[in-house]
Amino acid sequence: MPFTQQNIHLNSVSIHLLHYLDFDIPTFLSELTEEEKHYFFSFKHEKRKKEFLATRFLRNELFGKETILYNKIGAPYMVGQANISISHASKVSGIAVSNDFQVGFDIESISGKASRVAHKFLSDQELAEFDINNEAEMSAAWSAKETLYKLAGRKEIIFKTDLHIKKLDEDNWWGRISNPGEVLETNLKIIRQKDIIITVNTANCESK
Repeated sequence: MPFTQQNIHLNSVSIHLLHYLDFDIPTFLSELTEEEKHYFFSFKHEKRKKEFLATRFLRNELFGKETILYNKIGAPYMVGQANISISHASKVSGIAVSNDFQVGFDIESISGKASRVAHKFLSDQELAEFDINNEAEMSAAWSAKETLYKLAGRKEIIFKTDLHIKKLDEDNWWGRISNPGEVLETNLKIIRQKDIIITVNTANCESK
C-alpha cells in the first residue's frame, strides 16, 4: 500500500493522518461513493485529486464509506458521526475527530511563505511577540489562525483583527475569535513533525 497511517490522541481529540508519496489514482477510485466520483472528476489538478482520494481512504478506515457533507460555510460533517475537521499539506491528509466539541484542525508545510506575509495576518501585538524570521514559528502561527477560522462559524473573517493567538509555551497556545456580538476562546495544541505543523483545538470554544 502507498499509504502510511498515523494516529495522535489528545484527550477528547483524535488526529488521523495519512502520509503518501505517490499512488495510482485509478486503483483507488473504489474508495469513493458514486456521488463523490462525480465531484472528483470535476477537479483539474492531480494534486487535488490525490488529496481528495487520500481523505476518503482515511474516512473509510475510520467510519466506513459514509459521505462527507459540507455546511453552508464549507465545514465538513457526517450525519450521525462525531465532529470532524479536515486538512491537507504536501503528501499528507488528515481528519481530526472529537465526540465532545466542535474541532478545528490544520496541517501546514513549513516554509517561508508565512514569514513573508506575516504583517497581513498578525496584529501589531502578535508581530512583536512572535519571531517573524522563524519559518517554523510563522508556519505555526498561520496554522493556528487557520484552525481558529475553522472554528469561527463564518466566512467573512479578517485574520489580523478577528483572530488572536498567544504562545503559552512552545506546544500550547491560546486562541481568541472575535465574532459580531461574541468572543470565543480556546486552547490550541501545536505539533511539529519534520516538515509539517499540525494544529488542533484541545478544548471547546468558550464564550467570554
